[in-house]
Amino acid sequence: MNRRLKNYLSVGIFAFFGGGLRAYLNLIWSQTGTLTANIIGCFLLAFFTYFFVEYREGRDWLVTGLSTGFVGSFTTFSSFNLDTLKQLESGMNSQATIYFFSSIFIGFLFAYLGMLVGKRTGRKLAEKA
Repeated sequence: MNRRLKNYLSVGIFAFFGGGLRAYLNLIWSQTGTLTANIIGCFLLAFFTYFFVEYREGRDWLVTGLSTGFVGSFTTFSSFNLDTLKQLESGMNSQATIYFFSSIFIGFLFAYLGMLVGKRTGRKLAEKA
């Protein structure tokens, strides 16, 4: 199968699952679902990126599918901004400010943790290979 086609199919298939999981989180937790998805997504994207850099055994289609497909459809910058705007519009300025800055700070923290875990896990697997 053509490499480019394999990447496109991988993105589509993984996006189906990432988007479905995010929709489920939003259904059960509303704004907390968006925050949860974005924080988990920060960790996962950093983990996948650094894991495959260290391990070097990843297939292009798998890396693209997991990062662009799954994580890209699982996280949502637009919903994050819309949630913040809705809070501001409802007069919940303090809550909107806390939501906005905690999302950024916690997201960065989880991306950093994902980087550390991804590097460590990738190195361990590379040493065993």
